[in-house]
Amino acid sequence: MVEIPIQEGRAPFTIKSIDEPCFTYYKIIGDLSSGAPPVIVVHGGPGAGHEYLLPFANLWREYGLPVVFYDQIGCASSTRLRQKAGDESFWQEQLFQDELDNLLDHLDVRGGPGFHLLGQSWGGMLGAAFAARRPPGLRRLILASGLASEELAARGVGLLRDQMPPDMQQALNEAEEKGEYDSPAYKRAMDFYRRTYVCRVEPFPPSELLPAFQHMGEDSTVYRTMYGPSSLRMIGSLKKWTVVPRLLNITAPTLVYNGEYDTSHDVAQVPFFELIPRVRWITFPGGGHFCHLEGGGLRGRILKVVGEFLTQKETAGAR
Repeated sequence: MVEIPIQEGRAPFTIKSIDEPCFTYYKIIGDLSSGAPPVIVVHGGPGAGHEYLLPFANLWREYGLPVVFYDQIGCASSTRLRQKAGDESFWQEQLFQDELDNLLDHLDVRGGPGFHLLGQSWGGMLGAAFAARRPPGLRRLILASGLASEELAARGVGLLRDQMPPDMQQALNEAEEKGEYDSPAYKRAMDFYRRTYVCRVEPFPPSELLPAFQHMGEDSTVYRTMYGPSSLRMIGSLKKWTVVPRLLNITAPTLVYNGEYDTSHDVAQVPFFELIPRVRWITFPGGGHFCHLEGGGLRGRILKVVGEFLTQKETAGAR
């Protein structure tokens, strides 16, 4: 068996309002000098860390594409900034755009063959905003279970909640009205929500998905400040967030995908499909928010769709 090159490192990241040295942890699967564009993988959460996206490491073995995973600032193996908990002016999209720019420069991947960008969930939101700037070197873009705006995200979650049993809907409503999220009824409803719409496999993949929950449980600074106390409502610094007006600026060929039962509902994908000039949209039957971790052949099918999209020849259009 051929040994797969793996490299880990830390990219120094200067933040003007932070006195201490900061860094972004990254892991490279494959060889950046191979001549193929690396795939930069942007995780969700915010604050989930990279581990749940590791199945995409197979893009190196099966398609010869180096893959770069990284932990965004404030979570997992990158610099933690607990002192910024609750500071909504600090935890903004621009911080993470700056970090991604810094990582690309550190790895020196803008020239030569350039790079691809794959963002999942919040990573898809960030990826769309980043691509709208037309960054030098960006070849192709994948928005996996992303969201075009907070408003559309809320609308989609509302449609999913309407399908839940009435007693569970009531438990969710009462928790939000009171701001109390510790009741047994609320926890039962959220467990149903997660297993129906978030990850539709039993048990949750322990080596891939559980680290994301652990990262956000150990340090909820980023998630609670940007998203809020409940995964059903964005009431933090992402409230009123939207990338919709910027989508027409995306020139890279783009693949959009989500799952049939995804928390990133179809209604939150429509602007991607309608406004990005060169785009393809796939909804995977039976899939949830983490459909790349799920069974029924979904893992293999998603990797195949992603790999073929990233290695196909350029075409004039993608609709």
